[in-house]
Amino acid sequence: MHLGIIGCGTIVGAYLETLPRLPLVELVAVADLDPLRAQAVADRVPCVRALTVDELLADPGVDTVLNLTIPAAHAEVDLAAIAAGKNVYAEKPFAVTDADGRAVLEAARTAGVHVGSAPDTVLGTGIQTARAAIDAGRIGTPVAATATMITAGHERWHAQPDFYYRAGGGPLLDMGPYYVHALVTLLGPVRSVLGASRRSRDTRTIGTGPRAGEVIPVEVDTYVTGILVHESGVLSTLVMGFDGAGTTAHPIEVHGTAGTLGVPDPNLFDGDVRLLVEGSDWEVLPVSAGYVDAGRGIGLQDMAAGIARGEGFRASGELGQHALEVMNGVLEAARSGGQVGVSTWCGRPQGVRWRKGDSDGIGH
Repeated sequence: MHLGIIGCGTIVGAYLETLPRLPLVELVAVADLDPLRAQAVADRVPCVRALTVDELLADPGVDTVLNLTIPAAHAEVDLAAIAAGKNVYAEKPFAVTDADGRAVLEAARTAGVHVGSAPDTVLGTGIQTARAAIDAGRIGTPVAATATMITAGHERWHAQPDFYYRAGGGPLLDMGPYYVHALVTLLGPVRSVLGASRRSRDTRTIGTGPRAGEVIPVEVDTYVTGILVHESGVLSTLVMGFDGAGTTAHPIEVHGTAGTLGVPDPNLFDGDVRLLVEGSDWEVLPVSAGYVDAGRGIGLQDMAAGIARGEGFRASGELGQHALEVMNGVLEAARSGGQVGVSTWCGRPQGVRWRKGDSDGIGH
């Protein structure tokens, strides 16, 4: 995979840490609306060229575009890359509107190219070990799950937090993809949702950087709760908030007829998976599945391997679109007070096997 990155903001650094370790992925070019930012990234990686966006899209040496632009630009950039005959892999959320996401998938089908979607954290040993425990029957039949993310808001640490509080942002569309992708990976696709939400205040104050003290408007709800009805009948309760100091809850818990799993933070690739069965104390399960020592970008390696084999891959655009419709469905249910169906179907992604002795961090 000969990779070109469009968008050289804060998140690009995490990808640059992982890409050199991926044997099937080679970064060859970067672009940004700000040429200085693109050049700064190119200067960090040998043999990587800084281009304009148009130059990168026209470059025959780039076959896949990693789209790290802001959420509002995801669909536009994806569609431009697809029109240029390139595969795309988009940062989360997959798009802002359901219609935009569907347009990207349809364009890719017509062009015969592939579409992937972050987050790929679900491919790490944390979520995959939890999935393996569920599949092995360690908690019996899954009945319900909870997914909880509570923080005071990103304006405390992010120097340019505006887009978190505009359309396409908020706690659900920003952080929700990690949790919804994980819930679908653990428990399968969602058929309908309910929701409620609120906005605690209409402004936020930037806490760091050159704009510290500046007041910015809040255009989205900042505390969102939802109930996801999975095809399997499992009920997942989702709580995403920028209106609290924190929480002691497991990021995800899965409750079954024979036990409960405490699942680690889906924003990370690893972490302890804990099992509780009646009459016993919590125990930490050994790692049994997932990409080892993974980082952001492992989804590109999985995508490249799937394309090479002529098969599907796990961090797919279909999964990204399904998660987007789940999240937008929760927000619509919060507005309407009713239950909202999820029209896009997405199968439960294949698990990532792990074999002791793997030395390159690549699962099987």
